[in-house]
Amino acid sequence: MDVKIEQSWKEALAEEFAKPYFASLAAALHKEVADGKTVYPPGPLIFKAFELTPLDKVKVVILGQDPYHRPHEAMGLSFSVPDGVQMPPSLRNIFKEISTDLGITMSGSTNLEKWARQGVFLLNSILTVRAGEPASHSNLGWMEFTDAVIRTVSDRCNGVVFLLWGRYACTKAPLIDRSRHFVLEAAHPSPLARGAFFGCRHFSKTNELLLSQGKTPIDWQL
Repeated sequence: MDVKIEQSWKEALAEEFAKPYFASLAAALHKEVADGKTVYPPGPLIFKAFELTPLDKVKVVILGQDPYHRPHEAMGLSFSVPDGVQMPPSLRNIFKEISTDLGITMSGSTNLEKWARQGVFLLNSILTVRAGEPASHSNLGWMEFTDAVIRTVSDRCNGVVFLLWGRYACTKAPLIDRSRHFVLEAAHPSPLARGAFFGCRHFSKTNELLLSQGKTPIDWQL
């Protein structure tokens, strides 16, 4: 499989792309499409997060779990949906926390590409999903791949702020070298967490950590 991915990532992850599990993963995706299944996000968007945030530009990692499984939502960036699509509840709560934390008003835009272009790596642990079937690709091998991605950021970058929201994301903490990076943990922004996400102040804390290293803070306002 000729993986169409940004060059710095392609070079850093070359060993992963050459492993048998990745060939099996690619074959499984091709078979689903050949069998008439709809897979989200569309092929050109699967590695969108990598395209917008090259490895040497990563300053923040926000880890999601599974792409959105309804039409027109998944765009290859965790928590993001294209403008004009109904705002998912988790994203709504993220924006509420930003407004409270930073005292800013969000425009209502749901497209997080602006964050990605500033160095916020919006990574899902699973990069594809079958339409209408959440977690349907959880056993294809994506998690092995994205664990390697997290380790690559940990090994090759310095001073990255990892935002781990929810129990699942927090299981990835052992992949991160805390002597080189910062790990902030909170409840998931989903309404199912009953508001436990609110008050985490991860957005101001992230910018404080970036500024302490002489890095440019993230402009979270959309």
